[in-house]
Amino acid sequence: MSSFENLRIVDNFYQTSLYFPMPTVIISTLCEDGSTTLGPYSLVQPYYVAGKDYYAMLLCCRNSSNTAQNILRNGKCALNFIDDNPKSFKEAVKLSWPGDKPSDKMPKCNFRLEKSMIEEETGERRPMVLTDAIQAIECTWMRELDGAAGDQPGELSGYEPPYHDFNGITSKFGAHFILRVDKILMKKRYSDAIINGVKAKDFPPLPVDYGYRDSKNFWFHRKTRMRSELLAIRKQSLESVRYAADRADDKVKFTDDALETILNVPRVFLPLVLRGCVDWAKENNVELITAEHMKIINDKRAKEKSKK
Repeated sequence: MSSFENLRIVDNFYQTSLYFPMPTVIISTLCEDGSTTLGPYSLVQPYYVAGKDYYAMLLCCRNSSNTAQNILRNGKCALNFIDDNPKSFKEAVKLSWPGDKPSDKMPKCNFRLEKSMIEEETGERRPMVLTDAIQAIECTWMRELDGAAGDQPGELSGYEPPYHDFNGITSKFGAHFILRVDKILMKKRYSDAIINGVKAKDFPPLPVDYGYRDSKNFWFHRKTRMRSELLAIRKQSLESVRYAADRADDKVKFTDDALETILNVPRVFLPLVLRGCVDWAKENNVELITAEHMKIINDKRAKEKSKK
């Protein structure tokens, strides 16, 4: 006999039939008059994380929301991650009532805003970002995916079919947006930790919410003390790494001491690491990569990471 109960699957099952931990993100978009409006969301997650020409996030939302309508109109948004101060979460909930117009809710909003870094650098009109955010992702909707380029704003009572599978208008009342990551912004304290090595004390106080429940409350919890669990090191043999390295390129080769520096790289990432080394070698007219070259490559990666 099962030790579980069988719950009925209903609309919004992620919060009505599950305890599903989610982020709390304030999405800023541009209204028709050029002003910035804000909306809180939790159905946001990474989408393209590797192997593409760009990185992307995925947003799921009501297609009649201010956020969806603005993205359909101009394709720009910023995902702002707030802290777990109860005042911040209260402010997020205040912004969440469906149907509120930006002109009604924004004058009462206590979140501070500042100009987009992309707008400062290029002059392109972008939504403002939250000064109060710990981190923000400036994004562009990839409207050409899944044939969604023709999707337009204006249908606030529901869209008629046909619907797309994964991008744009995906149902009568729903939308999914694949959002290209244009720029990641982060407060210096936390970016320094990523660059220099994260310790338990360095993790930001980001809230985890469980959505709308019991007809009257949103529920969330604050960050508690972070715990670490050491990864099991599965050191590959030199022979197995040599096998992959010899097939990475027909001209660029590796010495044994060079390959010993990457024995701890998980097998799934080894081809990517080797390809990066080969690309560096060809840029620098090197046909035999040594341990000293590997140090130069690693230093170059570290500098590039620190600039991002």
